[in-house]
Amino acid sequence: MSGGGARRVLEAWRLGVVKYGDALKLQERLVADRRAGRVPDLVLSLQHPPTYTFGKRRTDHNLLVPESSLGALGAELHRTERGGDVTFHGPRPTPSSRSGTSASARGGTSRGSRPPWSRISSGFTSHGLAFNIDPNLGYFKHIVPCGIANKDVTSLRQEAKVELPPDEVIHHQLVQSLAKTFRFSHVEVKDDSECTEMVYSAAAQQ
Repeated sequence: MSGGGARRVLEAWRLGVVKYGDALKLQERLVADRRAGRVPDLVLSLQHPPTYTFGKRRTDHNLLVPESSLGALGAELHRTERGGDVTFHGPRPTPSSRSGTSASARGGTSRGSRPPWSRISSGFTSHGLAFNIDPNLGYFKHIVPCGIANKDVTSLRQEAKVELPPDEVIHHQLVQSLAKTFRFSHVEVKDDSECTEMVYSAAAQQ
């Protein structure tokens, strides 16, 4: 990431745990700000309290428990305009670049080199990914994850079977990998204390 060529900077916001709805509003605001040139290319690294989300296909039949029972599970439900089916977001995955939560970045990759799951509109993309570090996998038993039946959901801890580094280290490695994939030469990190005003401002939007 230190080779020649133009200096391309990815700004990474480390926000800790943010409610899904608040993170979605923040992402939508940042996409608009990026289009207007008010913010640079950026990625949000964060986690959510236990939350189920539906995509715009509204496949409610893949929620296997009554919606009224979710409160007792300590979980919220959000219906979104993203693609895909029902899924779960919770502590100790780390969404970076957004499944309903997290990034706006402009172009910078050729049509042939961009990941196939990244939707680009007018030269900008906002997308999310969640990496299961060590979530409570029991929450996935209440849904048909992503509409795929008879397949288990796993985590890094379950698959690695070794002591994992701290979450902060894993977050850092994921952001660095994302920056490398999209050919950024530098990453500038901001923590939640530097981004609090923007987060609260977005959450206050109606």
